[in-house]
Amino acid sequence: MEAWYLLYCKRGQMIRAKEHLERQAVACLSPMVTLEKIIRGKRAAITEPLFPNYLFIEFDPEHIHTTTISATRGVSHFVRFGNLPVTITSAVIDELRDHTYEGVTDPQTPQIGDRVIITNGVFEGIEAIYTEPDGEARSMLLLNFLNKQVCQSLHNRQFQKIE
Repeated sequence: MEAWYLLYCKRGQMIRAKEHLERQAVACLSPMVTLEKIIRGKRAAITEPLFPNYLFIEFDPEHIHTTTISATRGVSHFVRFGNLPVTITSAVIDELRDHTYEGVTDPQTPQIGDRVIITNGVFEGIEAIYTEPDGEARSMLLLNFLNKQVCQSLHNRQFQKIE
């Protein structure tokens, strides 16, 4: 009987594992999320797996043995509880398929009103408030100098969000 299982793939080889499993007529699901991140100092929207290195697969263990799946290129192992591979309910899979994961922001990317600390340049070590993006690679920060608030544009590489 077909059921959904969870696989752990080798680092950086999830796409390879998915391709090889689909050639074996195994249904695969890897939900993707579009994140807004700061990469090399520029804000960018990137698409990456919602669960990195994890792949949901549907197959019948009576037709394709679990050792065949485990021996597939890019696959590390089944996620297990005890000796048995974990089965995932169809309701969970349907929810993962139906939900769209867009407009999500990386927790390390500052949002309006977040506290940041300047790490490079003239203002190094000063805390500021993130006010808005200023183009692709710069941002506007609100600094407090001698009890006066000053708005300053800095490169995205010159500050980081305070946890």
